[in-house]
Amino acid sequence: MYSAIAKNKRNTIFIIALFLLIIGGLGYLASVIYNNRSIVVTTIVIAMLYALIQYFAASGLALTMSGAVQIEKADNPRLYRIVENLAITTGMPMPKVYIIDDPAPNAFATGRDPQNASVAATTGLLDLMTDSELEGVMGHELGHVQNYDIRVSMIVFGLVVAVGFIADMFLRFAFFGGGRGNNNNSGGGGGGNPVVLVLGIVAMIVAPLVATAVQAAISRQREYLADATGALTTRNPDALASALHKLSEYGRPMLRQNSTMAHMWISDPTKPGFMERLFSTHPPLADRVTRLGEMGGSF
Repeated sequence: MYSAIAKNKRNTIFIIALFLLIIGGLGYLASVIYNNRSIVVTTIVIAMLYALIQYFAASGLALTMSGAVQIEKADNPRLYRIVENLAITTGMPMPKVYIIDDPAPNAFATGRDPQNASVAATTGLLDLMTDSELEGVMGHELGHVQNYDIRVSMIVFGLVVAVGFIADMFLRFAFFGGGRGNNNNSGGGGGGNPVVLVLGIVAMIVAPLVATAVQAAISRQREYLADATGALTTRNPDALASALHKLSEYGRPMLRQNSTMAHMWISDPTKPGFMERLFSTHPPLADRVTRLGEMGGSF
């Protein structure tokens, strides 16, 4: 179990390093061709500022978009006590608990850190799960909080924005001659150069796709990590595996869908088609069930 958690952490670090390599390479290419390093610096600063704003605003925005309503113990003792017991077990502060009136079984957690955490479950999830399965799902969600996944998500989000912005600027300069003032110099800009134009088009198309794929890969690794963390907390990976199996059998699209928070749910709320699954932020539920079954033998 501990080796599974360590492996997922290593994989996430590796993928983020790959992400930084992609954005660094794209930025270096742009700076060399246009002989203007300010393009890269400006892009990264804007992306990081935008990510910082999202970092502090994302939690409340996600709860509002999902239609979540905060509850106290008297409103739903079953859910509240399960979350409370898990918080005591992990030594975390008690998170805020929310319920979403939606027949689709699902749940998510949000918050910058354990001191500012919230967990939410749909009415469909509460109706479908047994107590042990619900405990497994909530253990998974608190695992996201323990592992500071919201921070990882926001860092990656900022990098995605930076890649897209650089690629867009690259194409604009290729079409409209960003380095036109230096055309008389051998080291001048690439405006009007067909080779640069082709490079710009390739960069614009490929870089955002690669960035999105890497973002999805990181999100999938965090899901595996949260599964392992939740199973370790409850000491019952079979319960979470059973819950995930039910989600695969009885899952349905959410009534209120928003692609910007799709990665936060324990199960993809949109039921994507083939191309969407290629860049999905969630690993297949069957794979997660299999991994949990393998983890069960390590207790």
